[in-house]
Amino acid sequence: MKKPLALILSGLLVASLLAGCGKKPAENNNNNNNNNNTTAELKPEEGASLVVWESEGPEGEYIKYVAAEFEKKYGVKVKYEPVDHTQTSGKLQQDGPAGVGADIISAPHDHVGKMVAAGLIQPNHKPDRIKNDYVQAAIDGVSMNGTVYGYPTAIETYALFYNKDIIKEAPKTYEEIIEFAKTFNNPKEKKYALAWDVGNAYFSYSFLTANGGYVFGKAGTDKDDIGLNNDGAVAGATFYKSLNSILPLKAADANYQFMDGSFSAGKVAMIINGPWAVKGYQDAKVNFGVAPLPTFNGKQPKSFSGIRGLYISAFTKYPNAAKLFLEFATSDEMLMKRYEMTHQIPPVKALMDKPEVSGDPIVAGFIAQIKNAEPMPSIPQMQLVWEPLATSFSAIWDGQMEPKAALDKCVQTVKDAIAAQK
Repeated sequence: MKKPLALILSGLLVASLLAGCGKKPAENNNNNNNNNNTTAELKPEEGASLVVWESEGPEGEYIKYVAAEFEKKYGVKVKYEPVDHTQTSGKLQQDGPAGVGADIISAPHDHVGKMVAAGLIQPNHKPDRIKNDYVQAAIDGVSMNGTVYGYPTAIETYALFYNKDIIKEAPKTYEEIIEFAKTFNNPKEKKYALAWDVGNAYFSYSFLTANGGYVFGKAGTDKDDIGLNNDGAVAGATFYKSLNSILPLKAADANYQFMDGSFSAGKVAMIINGPWAVKGYQDAKVNFGVAPLPTFNGKQPKSFSGIRGLYISAFTKYPNAAKLFLEFATSDEMLMKRYEMTHQIPPVKALMDKPEVSGDPIVAGFIAQIKNAEPMPSIPQMQLVWEPLATSFSAIWDGQMEPKAALDKCVQTVKDAIAAQK
């Protein structure tokens, strides 16, 4: 799986996405199937065929598998076209109005706000399935203004990786890690107890949340309520800064590449990373475990979660076939098949509890953290947060600014950028 930083940065679509499309979506093609509680069986349109955009790799192989099974059952041909899921929404804005876009796209949940604002996607036709069966982070992630849009396929977050040959059990608190560092750290040999991409807002945001910091209010939907510099956020940033004592490197040097390579080489005992990194460490023969993020000052940090999902294009000529395909692709049976093929955690509560999923100790570590995770806000204004917040984290870490001053500056920068959009 792609690194989250790439997902985030490449997912920040240009503001033009908010301007809408040159052609009105095909709103009247739904054949009266928009009723959420309809019991009528969906039937594909006569002569229907579908195009699905999804990333290459295991995710694309899954779409090809589902397409073949779907055609056997319903006689509808489905063509898979490889488009990175972080690029699909921008491509749909260009191709959809011209009638050459996909019928179904895969996209990260933090594109939902921009896609809705631009009129690119249709609502989910069976939101009750999502609301009843999926974990809350997945529901929130694919919804906007109370409407469910996406069909979630996987959920991910970051957690604590620990090298079992160095430390047998995962520390429950950051305070324990600080104590461990006193005997383990050796800066001359570049050995450290803990490392992560400290200047990356995606990872370091968790420190702000433990005492009540947040990005936007109302579960990430209120652009006028920014909680990145409230008292809780400042307290979290102050603790974050204190960890420089056990990782005495500049933010630019304590980056993802350093963390990743050092953990693989056995130089760093613990790191904060996500499931996309698992295979690399397994290939490097690291004897590691995964556990929830440690607490500090007795408080549990919340990590950002990311939800992968499928979405129906507003421009599709075959909405019934598209809905039927997504019912099929996100059935419990098919989501378990997807887990086998991608090893990405299905966001359905009952599937998470299956022994085939929760019985894997590494997966179980991520599932435990998912319970302490919140989806990245998907409103369009989120794109204005990443850079100022990352700049603030680096300034705090390097001692260039005090936590409160840095976060105040971050929030003012975000507010000014939001105001400039109006």
